[in-house]
Amino acid sequence: MYLRFKPQSLRMQNLFFITVATGILSATSFTVKAQPSVNIEQLNTGSIQKSQKFINGIEIHSGTAVLSGNTIMPVNKTMEASNMPAIEDCSSLQFKYAQLLNMDVESLTNKMLFEEIEKWWATNYRYGGTSKKGIDCSAYTSVLLADVYGLSVARTARAQYAECEKVDKADLKQGDLVFFHTKRGVSHVGLYLGNGYFTHAGSSTGVTISNLDETYWNKKFIGGGKIITSTATVE
Repeated sequence: MYLRFKPQSLRMQNLFFITVATGILSATSFTVKAQPSVNIEQLNTGSIQKSQKFINGIEIHSGTAVLSGNTIMPVNKTMEASNMPAIEDCSSLQFKYAQLLNMDVESLTNKMLFEEIEKWWATNYRYGGTSKKGIDCSAYTSVLLADVYGLSVARTARAQYAECEKVDKADLKQGDLVFFHTKRGVSHVGLYLGNGYFTHAGSSTGVTISNLDETYWNKKFIGGGKIITSTATVE
């Protein structure tokens, strides 16, 4: 009899262990499925909050702001007191010359200068010429200085050089003259605009803009000069 009932006993034990194991697995399954619901409920009740992150060094104030590069800067009293115009106030002519000179458009504040250059742009070169039919380098700088700065200067490049207070290349400012020896001595002159650029009436180009760092002009450059008001005739 013992041998007859032993297999049945083993089957009962195995069935018991299978039932217990199934119950454990079922409980685990319920736990896993219930966990997301608990998390959602915690979020809804505010028990779990997302941390708020702020960018260090940025303060927000009321008032006008300007874009400088990739940085937004609030307008302060120093900027308001400067002569730098807002970019939306700049003309299409300023944008044009800002591209030609590779400069910030807001820095081109002398609108009269660029309007005058635009009037003469691409005018043919003519030695001794003083009109739109043809003009030479010193006549062109004379016109710019007279119409924009109210200065009356000598007629030739050599005489203009003699009237100037000499300025190093690194210290050139907009409105200064730049001189070259394309022949013997001082034989060519232009008006400095900034960022290495100057406007002049070239013998092969007419009225244009060139850069002092160009190979030709760099080799021919003599120096810069600032017209001394006391020696020039102010109109």
